[in-house]
Amino acid sequence: MSLSAATRSETTKLLTTAMWWVLAIVLVAYIGFTAAGLGFVFGAAAAGDLPGQSHQAGLPTGDSAPVLYSIAASIGYVFPLLIGTLMVTAEFRHHTLTPTFLATPRRGSVLWAKAFVGIGIGVVYAVIALIAAVGPSAGFLAGFGQDTGLDQSDTWAMLGRIVIAFALWVLVGLGVGALVRNQVAAVVIVLAFTQFVEPIARVAGVFVNGLDSILRFLPGAASDALVGTSIYTATTGSTSSAEPLDWWAGGVVLLAYAIVLIVLGHLTSWRRDVD
Repeated sequence: MSLSAATRSETTKLLTTAMWWVLAIVLVAYIGFTAAGLGFVFGAAAAGDLPGQSHQAGLPTGDSAPVLYSIAASIGYVFPLLIGTLMVTAEFRHHTLTPTFLATPRRGSVLWAKAFVGIGIGVVYAVIALIAAVGPSAGFLAGFGQDTGLDQSDTWAMLGRIVIAFALWVLVGLGVGALVRNQVAAVVIVLAFTQFVEPIARVAGVFVNGLDSILRFLPGAASDALVGTSIYTATTGSTSSAEPLDWWAGGVVLLAYAIVLIVLGHLTSWRRDVD
């Protein structure tokens, strides 16, 4: 089977299952609710209408639009990471790899096909996440008379980098799934690292001298650097002693994670016999 045929096959396998649209629904709800809540808080604080407001410490009200829009990536990146992981581990769990490899004996081609499809679904997730983040955020900012930034080229450049970040996160997920065959274990690792390990480490880096210069190379920090801002860097950036990576360097670091994980997965578990 050719690479194009394998890509069509992988597209069919993804779109005929419920996991991609279930995750998309959760993504919209999660990002939309968070963006709406923070959009109200930031907009009201900037306008001086926040009930009981005495100061604005920690609120990036001066340029809050990019921070609010970046929520799509700063908290939503776990969704492309999960779909990438599930695209591979579901094959092991449901024993569909055997007919796949019989139809496409060159296992590398199957992985390439998954990567192409993964990039596509990453772009779709990015668009969905941006609509969910920008819509309510811009609405609340405009309602409180604040600048939405949607007439600025820098804002649209940042939104474009979010799309790139989502595509790269799917590739990272493919690498995790290829390396860790067990679906439950892979999902637990993804959630534990993204929701606990890295956030705690990055907070600790604020208090431990010199640690933040190392932690900026973690995948989540690299993704934030690629996007250009995040709710995390906006609230803790002034207390960090290390300069964040340039946007292009953040993209290179995140791409490096994806390449290393995919190569390791291909050289180890992907070449092993399947049940």
